[in-house]
Amino acid sequence: MSIHNEDLRVALDDDRIETIEHVVAEVEDDIHHGKVSDDVSHVLAQRLEAAGVSLAPEAVDDLAEAIESDVSL
Repeated sequence: MSIHNEDLRVALDDDRIETIEHVVAEVEDDIHHGKVSDDVSHVLAQRLEAAGVSLAPEAVDDLAEAIESDVSL
């Protein structure tokens, strides 16, 4: 999934966007392999925090919804 600043409701530099895209890809992969049994928003928020990225809860929820949508296709 490609991340754009307007998707996150904040302006981020390219390095942070790259980090977010990496975390999102890992979460999607883990979902595909059945490794995520918790709420996607919760898992995503934890992993973003571990990667040093802080986003508003609404932005995390929006990303989680996009992940769930992509994974269900």
